[in-house]
Amino acid sequence: MDIIKQIETYGIIPVVSIKRAEDAVPLAQALIAGGLPAIEVTFRTAAAADAIRAICAECPEVLVGAGTVLTVEQADAAIAAGAKFLVAPGLNPNVVRHAIARGVPMLPGCSSPSDFEAALELGLTHVKFFPAETLGGIKAIKAMTAPYGGLRVMATGGIELGNMEAYLANPTLFAVGGSFIAPTADISAGNFDKITANAKAAVAAMLGIEYAGVEGDCVVLRATSVTRAYDYLCGVGVAFGDVVTEGGKVVSVCLGDKLGGKTVKLVNK
Repeated sequence: MDIIKQIETYGIIPVVSIKRAEDAVPLAQALIAGGLPAIEVTFRTAAAADAIRAICAECPEVLVGAGTVLTVEQADAAIAAGAKFLVAPGLNPNVVRHAIARGVPMLPGCSSPSDFEAALELGLTHVKFFPAETLGGIKAIKAMTAPYGGLRVMATGGIELGNMEAYLANPTLFAVGGSFIAPTADISAGNFDKITANAKAAVAAMLGIEYAGVEGDCVVLRATSVTRAYDYLCGVGVAFGDVVTEGGKVVSVCLGDKLGGKTVKLVNK
């Protein structure tokens, strides 16, 4: 699975600032326990590169990216440490070109149609929309991206448990990023059980699965995105039976195991 597809499958990327490199592995293990093996380690501290290196060495199943990548030098340091993708708050063409030359996906921050056009000119199809809530949230994303049919965004900035499902329901969004899962204070205090609980809650909100009733011999569940739910649940070992697709996207699936003698069917909300 390519890196962008992995990010889309997880739906939410925990954005973290790690002050001590020794906290990196326990943090990664807490996210794994919460069902969210992905992380964006921001280059806002001197420990960032060492933290990335430690997670890559000790928790290879975690998808590790580097955030707040402002310079070519930081990009090289992140890649050398093992980062699989790069993220920035703004769009620096020199850094983007360098990342492309190095073969590492980069999500530069965009906040206007001009930024989107600059990103497309650089050959990008996936970018970061930042700061999302400050700029008007989902309404702003819809309005600004409407002219650019092939562009998809990861929204960050003000994303929290209460609004992330609404963001992910928009097909223009391929993911969101949030710092609420692993706040710096909790990382530094060693509150890793709390971070695991936050990750579990975020996964549940990302999947957005809810009971919708019974139709014939089927128990129907609805999800924010059946495609994402299917990919995620397959990744954690859930067995599926019939899979229905339209236009290359999964629109309904049946779980392999029955519930009370009835087939469990998962459809889009």
